[in-house]
Amino acid sequence: MGAAFFYHLTDTPLERTLPMLLGKCRDAGWRVAVRGRDADLLERLDATLWNDGFLPHGVAGGAQDTEQPVLLGVDVPADGFACVMSVGGADVTAAEVGLTERVCILFDGHDEGALNQARGQWKSLTEQGCAAQYWAQEDGLWTKKAESSGA
Repeated sequence: MGAAFFYHLTDTPLERTLPMLLGKCRDAGWRVAVRGRDADLLERLDATLWNDGFLPHGVAGGAQDTEQPVLLGVDVPADGFACVMSVGGADVTAAEVGLTERVCILFDGHDEGALNQARGQWKSLTEQGCAAQYWAQEDGLWTKKAESSGA
């Protein structure tokens, strides 16, 4: 079973954090789904990934979806991906954590609604037996602040 990693974004915006995490996943040889709820956010991330360092990817709904190393979309299923990244409050289930090496939940630390949603996901996933880690930024560095074995 995989694990859920929560990333509390306070110093670095999503548009800079996501490419960094995707690069690490791709270095590990992982295929990644980036799941969002808002098509406009996914469109902005699509442009960022093409223009800021060129990270090969696609947007769900294309003819080559199964061949994309990184696939952005609303309701992209976890099956077939080593990692699912949740952005913009997209839901992830405990079953999906079990299908993957890792689920990453990125949330805006300056948005009370996003904080509450992340807290709710942490509680739900750990209560269902998922291992989880909570990472926050301190002085520009990522620091693990909490960990649960999910048991």
